[in-house]
Amino acid sequence: MTSSLKIGFIGLGVMGTPMAGHLIRAGHQLFLHTLGKVPAALAETSATQCTSARGVAERADIVITMLPDTPDVATVLFGEDGVAAGLANGGKGKLVIDMSSISPVETQDFARRIEALGADYLDAPVSGGDVGARNATLSIMCGGKPEVFERAKPVLAVMGKNITRVGGSGDGQSAKVANQIVVALTIQAVAEGLLFAARAGADPARVREALLGGLASSRILEVLGERMVARTVEPGFRIALHQKDLNLALGAARQLGLALPGTAGAQQLFSACVAQGGAAWDHSGMVRALEALSQFKIGDKPA
Repeated sequence: MTSSLKIGFIGLGVMGTPMAGHLIRAGHQLFLHTLGKVPAALAETSATQCTSARGVAERADIVITMLPDTPDVATVLFGEDGVAAGLANGGKGKLVIDMSSISPVETQDFARRIEALGADYLDAPVSGGDVGARNATLSIMCGGKPEVFERAKPVLAVMGKNITRVGGSGDGQSAKVANQIVVALTIQAVAEGLLFAARAGADPARVREALLGGLASSRILEVLGERMVARTVEPGFRIALHQKDLNLALGAARQLGLALPGTAGAQQLFSACVAQGGAAWDHSGMVRALEALSQFKIGDKPA
C-alpha cells in the first residue's frame, strides 16, 4: 500500500471505470474526467469530478489517461483545456501515465512534449480486458525512464499484477501491439478449433474443458472460448478497438518491411464481423465470421 496520492484519471469506459475504482479503494484522492457522465459507481465515491482535462492536471500530481485511440490521447493531452495546459504553470515534478493502446511513434512525440513542460511521461498500455480491469490483474507494459517507472510502479500495482518496463518511451506501446497480434491470432485459433469440434459432432463446451487441461490452454480459451460457446458478443473488448490495434501493427509492419500474414487474415475476419454490424461486439465475436463462411454455428447440431 502506498501513501495517499493525488491522482487524475481521464477516460472512464469499460476498462477505466474499474481501474479508477481500485485506486479510490486503495485510499488515493482521485480527480476524474470523461466524456459524458461519470459512471454512478464512481460518482458516489469521494472522487472529485472535473470539467476538463486541464482541471485534472492542475489538481493531480499523477495523471492517468485510458482512452480509445491515438487522436483521443492527442486531444486530451494537447487540445484546448487539455492536460498540457494544466501543466504549463506548475507541471514540474508531475507524472503523466498513458494506459491507452496507441501508436508507438506518436507516443514518443507525446513524451517529448510533456517532458518539455517539466513533467515525466510513461506509456503503460494494458492487457487482460474487462475481466483483468475488474479483478486488478492487468498485465501492464511500460515504456519510459527507469526512475519514472519505479515512481509509477506502486500506483500501477493497484490495477495490475504483471508490471514490466520494456524500455524507453514508446516501447510499452510496441509491446502492446505485439500482444494484440498474439491475442487476435489466438482468438482465431480458438474459434476454428471449437467450430471444428462442434461441426464434427462433439460438445464444444466439453471440448473447451478438455483443452484447458493441455498445451492449448490459454486465458483466451478460458474466457473468450466460454463466450463463443455461450454465443454472447457483449463487450468485453470491442472488435472496433482490436481493429484499431491491428491497423497499428499492419501500418508499422509496412514501414519495417515485415510480413504479418496471420495478422492481416485476422483483421479481415474482424472486418467481416463489422460488415455484419459487429463493430461493438466483443472480439470473441470473430467466431461469427468463421461461422458465416462455414454456414454452421457452434450452437447448431450437425446434419
